[in-house]
Amino acid sequence: MAVSGAGFVLFLLFHGAMNFVSILSPEGYDAICNFLGANWYAVVGSMGLAVLMGIHVLCGIILTAENLLARGRVRYKRQERPKGVEWSSQNMLAFGLFILFGIVMHLYDFWYRMQFAELMGNEPVNGIEQIRFIFSHNYFSVMYLIWLVVLWFHLSHGVWSMLQSLGWNSEGWKHRWQVIGYMVATVIILLFVCVVIYYWLIYPRM
Repeated sequence: MAVSGAGFVLFLLFHGAMNFVSILSPEGYDAICNFLGANWYAVVGSMGLAVLMGIHVLCGIILTAENLLARGRVRYKRQERPKGVEWSSQNMLAFGLFILFGIVMHLYDFWYRMQFAELMGNEPVNGIEQIRFIFSHNYFSVMYLIWLVVLWFHLSHGVWSMLQSLGWNSEGWKHRWQVIGYMVATVIILLFVCVVIYYWLIYPRM
């Protein structure tokens, strides 16, 4: 769970930085899209991400099932959150399922119309034009922003929990890892949010 999560954190940092380039230089963003495209290394990377996704989702379901089975038929009468337990940590599976829905939406909006179309021998859509088209619609923009907020909660807990699972779990560093987790999650999400806000509210008025 931790290793597959680490892979996604690194990918999101790259993907968020790549998308942010679309604000600074549309031509630069198109150059990156053309460099990736349906080239073998990009296809291998996509397949690797699909495998990571399957592992991460499967592990999440297994861990949730194990936690439920460990309690047996006895359930807590009190519903207050235990001391020291984050709200996000209690809702990781629900967040994950919602994020999975957002990933499917994102794949259809971009990957399906770009890399997959090229693999099928069809003309892929232009990357920057697709971004402008998607975020010119209010409902798409709002849906993406809600998805990104949920992703922030998932990442903010997931990053420090990942580090703890990998063995860096000393009591003295626990709070530091939590802060680092919040910072990493915030940087990643802001990269994506900036793109949505820019092409939804700023670009049309320029």
